[in-house]
Amino acid sequence: MAKITYIEFAGAEHAIEVKPGLTVMEGAVKNNVPGIDADCGGACACATCHVYVDAAWADKVGKPSAMEESMLDFAEAVEPNSRLSCQIKVTDALDGLIVRMPENQH
Repeated sequence: MAKITYIEFAGAEHAIEVKPGLTVMEGAVKNNVPGIDADCGGACACATCHVYVDAAWADKVGKPSAMEESMLDFAEAVEPNSRLSCQIKVTDALDGLIVRMPENQH
């Protein structure tokens, strides 16, 4: 299991054990973490699971695919560390990952 810390825009933290093979989004949804809506269910067809990846983890989660980058165009307040959490597969190497949610999901 990998411990992922989800930080809401207002600062509330949710440290969740997520099974490898799931996505960061699935870990949030299965544990009712507020701030990740996941309207498309993880199909990379919306931007409602937008997160900011903590700088220390950028290399470990990798770069977004072209499809993910095009979906991020629909997100608000996109930053260089923006990712769609449905596109980040959890592995043991992501144990300790920290992601922050934007103020709104659109």
